[in-house]
Amino acid sequence: MKIILHFLPILFSFPLGFAQQEMKSYQSEYFYILVIDGPRFSETYGDSSCTQIPNLCKQLKPQGTFFENFSNNGKTLTVPGHTAIMTGVYQKISNIGAGLPKNPSLFQYYLKQSGKPSHDAQIISSKGKLNVLADSKNKTWQKETKPTSFCGPKGDVLRYGPDSETIKMVKDTVSSQHPPHLLLVNLLGVDTWGHGNNWNKYLENIRLTDRYALDLWNTIQSNPILKDKTTLFITNDHGRHLDGIKEGFKEHGDGCEGCRHISLLVLGPDIPKNQTRKNAAEMIDIPSTIAHMMHVDFPTGKGRFLSELFGNLENNK
Repeated sequence: MKIILHFLPILFSFPLGFAQQEMKSYQSEYFYILVIDGPRFSETYGDSSCTQIPNLCKQLKPQGTFFENFSNNGKTLTVPGHTAIMTGVYQKISNIGAGLPKNPSLFQYYLKQSGKPSHDAQIISSKGKLNVLADSKNKTWQKETKPTSFCGPKGDVLRYGPDSETIKMVKDTVSSQHPPHLLLVNLLGVDTWGHGNNWNKYLENIRLTDRYALDLWNTIQSNPILKDKTTLFITNDHGRHLDGIKEGFKEHGDGCEGCRHISLLVLGPDIPKNQTRKNAAEMIDIPSTIAHMMHVDFPTGKGRFLSELFGNLENNK
């Protein structure tokens, strides 16, 4: 796996035991994160019949490992949630896209350590404000090794675009002869219609993103470059208030169970199939796990490596 060779000098600077642990070989070379923005767990996997997400439950879940006790333990808003997924750190950050993350992202670490061009790590988002994820306010990192970012309709960072356009661009990117090794995707429809207090459209967009998730996985598998070499993380940035709490499904943003409880499904050649993990895990664990698998030094990330993804059931209680 060619990509590992870029990080050998970095690994040898660590104590031998750590380097040996990090040098474990994985089949995956590409790592993609699909963030479905803002569904409640009660309308997704919390519904035992999986009425709104038949593809995720019945087709994709049997192919991977599912974390049923997965949480956002930071601010349960879009920009803070995505920042945690990218940087591995919970922080207070403007939710309107008015500020940059304090810490560099996994994508920046990867680009710097690998020497790869910016388009080898990409952010594609229906929400323009997520363009802030491409940089850091850390002076050492600001404007350096920035991933390629295409956020908002036609790249207009001041607007929101339809998920149908976003997923088309994602599929075009994933189907190319030079797909990125790292990719973060945001789909906004569920969150937008939730805020619009439109229950029917909220559910309709959960069903749409369910189809988009399956479509993305099938697109990955149809590209011989990515097939059997790609790990896909399907998750959320936050949930929503439960019925009877404040304005219910219309809003989110506090520490209630409805806002914190999200989901994580992981698919890939290294991932055990048809497994459910009951132990607690959280969104900052995603970049730490990817860093471990890619052999990228990620010193500012505060999450843990999800070893139970690979059959280590010590914490599966």
